[in-house]
Amino acid sequence: MPENQRDDDGSERPEDEFRDMLREFLSGNGEIDPAQLAGAAGLPNDPEVIAQLISQLQNALQSSGDDVNWGLALEQAKTLAARSSVPSLPQERSQLEQAMHVASLWLDEATAIGELTSEPRLMSRQEWVAATMPVWTQLAEPVASSIANSLTEVLRENAPEDMDDMLAGASQVMRNVGGTLFAMQLGQVVGQLSSEAVSGGDIGIPLLEGAEAAVVPQNMVAFGAGLDIPLDQVELYLSVRELAHARLFRHARWLRLQLLTSITEFARGIHIDTEPLERLAADFDPSNPEELRQAMSSGALIPPKTEEQLAALARLETMLALIEGWVDVVTAEATKRLPSSGAIAETVRRRRASGGPAESAFATLVGLELRPRRLREAAAMWQAVTDAVGVEARDALWSHPDLVPVASDIDDPAALIARITAGPPEPDEFDKALEDLLDDEGGDRPVE
Repeated sequence: MPENQRDDDGSERPEDEFRDMLREFLSGNGEIDPAQLAGAAGLPNDPEVIAQLISQLQNALQSSGDDVNWGLALEQAKTLAARSSVPSLPQERSQLEQAMHVASLWLDEATAIGELTSEPRLMSRQEWVAATMPVWTQLAEPVASSIANSLTEVLRENAPEDMDDMLAGASQVMRNVGGTLFAMQLGQVVGQLSSEAVSGGDIGIPLLEGAEAAVVPQNMVAFGAGLDIPLDQVELYLSVRELAHARLFRHARWLRLQLLTSITEFARGIHIDTEPLERLAADFDPSNPEELRQAMSSGALIPPKTEEQLAALARLETMLALIEGWVDVVTAEATKRLPSSGAIAETVRRRRASGGPAESAFATLVGLELRPRRLREAAAMWQAVTDAVGVEARDALWSHPDLVPVASDIDDPAALIARITAGPPEPDEFDKALEDLLDDEGGDRPVE
């Protein structure tokens, strides 16, 4: 470990003095037990996790960068996923591959959107973590930055006067430490999600690059374990859902970027409420960090949403509902041969409506729920459209952002159907004049 640098007068720099104070704490000589710090950060009281936390915080003290260590989040999530991961047997993989093949054939009858160009992947929980972490970090990054900024600001405002010089030079250190804690929290959440998600599109957003389809065999088995339904039916139904989701995002290539951009912009509008932090800084009892843990785990540091955020959230929920509703309708049609398709569909809808523990933890961490609240209404709209105009006209609505239904269409499917059946609107006088001008220019060109 390099020696601390000193100022010209030989005195130790404030930031290095602050690092020494933190090192003293991390060595176990401070007032807070590292296990209590792990609990305050929402991490389990696990010796291995605590040892990793201390090691990463010590590394953070030496870092000169200004970014959150997302590699730490990936490492944490993969470690957690590996603990509960069980490799699938060859016969299980063969059965699931066959289910995927049948699912693709059934989908051809239920949608005009073509099949995928790549084979679906069968992923372990660790592979699911590695493949999806880039999206999780993209969604969490704005909140991580906001927390780091707010933490530094509050510590400066509430520090005793004799520590002003120390904290003035230590803001970078605090950002690194805060970023490390946040990365480990995200790793815990994604690691837990790896035991809940049955596929790449199970959460509702496109987590995989390139409109890829993927399933987690171990989690499919766990999903079906609580149902009195043959596992092969469960696997076939869930395979159809995943392929339908992936086909949609491959067909509407603009959809993934638009959806993730909207979510990221919403997250950038989140700021941390400094009042709870200030109260914690003023009243914090080092021997009892429970209040800090509750504040972080309950979402109390994220204030109520602004009017702009509420409007953006409504648009996001509408789009998520439209996507999930379309997938529901297409899946229902494709799986009508399955005796238990209705029961499995209802289980999936209830699961999506309530969300699992890890999904709730992610919502708390970044202040954003990813559950479509109008899923049933959106599915009813898509079914009405299908019945009125057929599969091809229905699926054509995904060919361009301007054609996709909006919230008012969910409320009034009849109006949407009327627009579809009416065809394109008649051009107005300006459009006619422009069309005549272009025709005239085309006619004046010499023939080569």
